[in-house]
Amino acid sequence: MAARDLEVRVEAVRRFNRFYTRKIGVLHEGLLQSPFSLAEMRVLYELAHREQPTAGELVRDLGLDPGYMSRILARFAKDGLVEKVLSGTDGRRNLLRLTDEGRRTFAPLNARAREEVGAILTGHSPDEQDRLVAAMATIEGLLGVRPEGDPPYLLRPHRPGDIGWVVALHGTVYAREYGWDDTFEALVAEIGAKFLRNFDLKRERCWIAERNGEKVGSVFLVKQTESSAKLRLLIVDPKARGLGIGGHLVRECIDFAGMAGYRKLTLWTNSVLDAARRIYEAAGFNLVREEPHTSFGHDLVGQYWELKL
Repeated sequence: MAARDLEVRVEAVRRFNRFYTRKIGVLHEGLLQSPFSLAEMRVLYELAHREQPTAGELVRDLGLDPGYMSRILARFAKDGLVEKVLSGTDGRRNLLRLTDEGRRTFAPLNARAREEVGAILTGHSPDEQDRLVAAMATIEGLLGVRPEGDPPYLLRPHRPGDIGWVVALHGTVYAREYGWDDTFEALVAEIGAKFLRNFDLKRERCWIAERNGEKVGSVFLVKQTESSAKLRLLIVDPKARGLGIGGHLVRECIDFAGMAGYRKLTLWTNSVLDAARRIYEAAGFNLVREEPHTSFGHDLVGQYWELKL
C-alpha cells in the first residue's frame, strides 16, 4: 500500500512539473523570446544579483555540470556579456562580473519575466494570489535547504490593516530598543497615511513579509520624482531577524525601481541603526551626507543614502 501511495504522489509531482514548465514557457527554444536557454538565463540572473562570484560557486549553487557552465561562460565572454577579474585577496581566483553590455542585455529580460509573472497573477484575486505565493513558499521550504527549525517566509503586497500594523511595529520596536518617543510613531503614521492616499500602483509598492501566516516585516518604495524613488520604513520584527528578510525586502525595492524606470533610489536613516546600514551597504547604496538633528527625544545623526540604477 505504501509503495502504491508513493507512486501516486510521484505521478502527481510529475504532472505538476509538466503543467508548470508549460505555463511559464521554459519549453520554448529561447526563454522569454530571447536567444538564451533556461540555464543561460539563470546564470545571467545570478551574475546580475551576486557580488562577483566564481565559476565554482555558480556550479555548486545551481547544480550545473562544470563543463556545461564553462561553455555558457565562454559564450557570454565571446558576446561581451561577462568578464573575469582577479580576486584582490587571492591571485589564484578568477571572479566573474557582468559587463555594461551584460547588464543592458539582462535588464529587459528581467523586466519581461516580471511582466509575464505579473500577467499570471493579475488573472486572480488578491486572496488567490496570496494562496498561490504561500503554496510556492511551502514547496520551497520543504524542498530547499535551510537551517533546522527555520520556516519559510513570503513577501506580498499590502492589504487593508497592514499599514496600521507597520505603524504599531515601528512604535513598539524603536521605543523598546532605542528609547524613541511617540513623535517617531506619529511620523511613521503620517508616512503610511500619505502612501495610502497617493498610492500609484505602477510606480510605488509596499511589501509585507509573512512567516507562518504572521506579519514580520515591511518596506515601502515611494515616488519622489519621475526619475527618483525613495525606500522607506524598512523593519523586521525582532523575532524574525537573522533570516535575511531585511535584505530580501531591499532587493525587491531595487528590482521594482529598475523595472518602473527610476534612475536613482534614495533613503534616509540614522547612524545608530547599524543593522539597517549594513543591509543598505550590502545592496550597493552609498552614503552621500550626514547631518545632526534632535528628533524623537534624542540627539541623532541623520544619514542620506543613494543608489544609482
